[in-house]
Amino acid sequence: MAHIHWLGAGLSSVPGIRRLIKNGHSLTVWNRTLEKAQAAVDGVDGDCEVAAFDLEVFADKLTKGDVAISMLPGDFHPVVAKVCLDKEAHFVSSSYISPAMQDLNKMAEDKGVCFVNEVGLDPGIDHLMAHVVMNDYKTSEVFDPKNEHFFRSYCGGLSDVPNDFKYKFSWSPLGVLKALRSPSKSIKDGQEYDVSRPWDAVEQYEVDLPHGRETFEVYPNRDSLPYLVEYGFGAEMNVQQFVRGTLRYGGWSKAWSDIFKEVETLEGPEGDARLEEMSADLWDKYAVEDGEADRVVLCVDLLATSGGRQVYNKSYVMDAYGDEAYTAMARLVSVPVSFAVEAVLDRKFKPGVHAAPSDPEVAADWLAELNKLGEKMALINHLD
Repeated sequence: MAHIHWLGAGLSSVPGIRRLIKNGHSLTVWNRTLEKAQAAVDGVDGDCEVAAFDLEVFADKLTKGDVAISMLPGDFHPVVAKVCLDKEAHFVSSSYISPAMQDLNKMAEDKGVCFVNEVGLDPGIDHLMAHVVMNDYKTSEVFDPKNEHFFRSYCGGLSDVPNDFKYKFSWSPLGVLKALRSPSKSIKDGQEYDVSRPWDAVEQYEVDLPHGRETFEVYPNRDSLPYLVEYGFGAEMNVQQFVRGTLRYGGWSKAWSDIFKEVETLEGPEGDARLEEMSADLWDKYAVEDGEADRVVLCVDLLATSGGRQVYNKSYVMDAYGDEAYTAMARLVSVPVSFAVEAVLDRKFKPGVHAAPSDPEVAADWLAELNKLGEKMALINHLD
């Protein structure tokens, strides 16, 4: 029986860990702090153990056919993946596929192992929704590559109730701050849209949610362009808008204006050190408190027009809240990771480096399973 090694027992890991144990899998939770690893498995009956994370000790315990899940900082993923190559073990992470990870594709294929990434929330669930919506459109009577196509995918981790800062953190703010320094690429008005500073591209965004319509602020994030092919937008398709981005409460850009001004001035090691200081301060002031519900909103929209008339307009939306057991962010990151682990064990991925499942039937199955677990989501037809 293959053994599962879950590396990192932070806030975003616990629901996935406990789900795998409850489903009868043999699992070791590795973490630098043993107490945190033990807390992740306390009260769960099953074949599980905890261990202090050390790369050499982990490598010694890893055997052929095992699965290693890295919920460690992103720089560790290629390191762990190379250990997996040496031991002919599989690898799973919720993070974006880095160039260093993609470089391992041929070796993973040759070794017959699966390196599955981008199976958390964003990236992850957003990919699943995009594949389902695109398949629905492409199999419909109105599909025509000549239509004008507008695709938007926005995700945001929010506080249950907006505060004066318009945000609360369910994990370290450092990743959010670093993202503010990252340029983005998307498509707007049929042309490539390059943005060096996210706050220069903030727009209003109205979305229909189960409780009604709500207005947020959104901005493009990272490089959206590679996902044109990933989602099935061929070169022959008339794409007027294509963006994957971040969603925040209305008023966010104003509340964060002082942070934007400072982030813009930070460079080099000193700038990185200052980001660490800012992160600690923000975590102290605006962390989600014990017993407080967080919120995640995810929306994937596809609009197609012809001659100025809408022929297709559907959105896949999710509005999730933390509960007594877990934050919404923790559930939505780690539970899909656990799906990926089981899919690897069931040989549902081919060897090589992969993102979340692109097969629309598999994507729909994963979304349906999330729905069964209580994550409320819906595909909305705005033309009805």
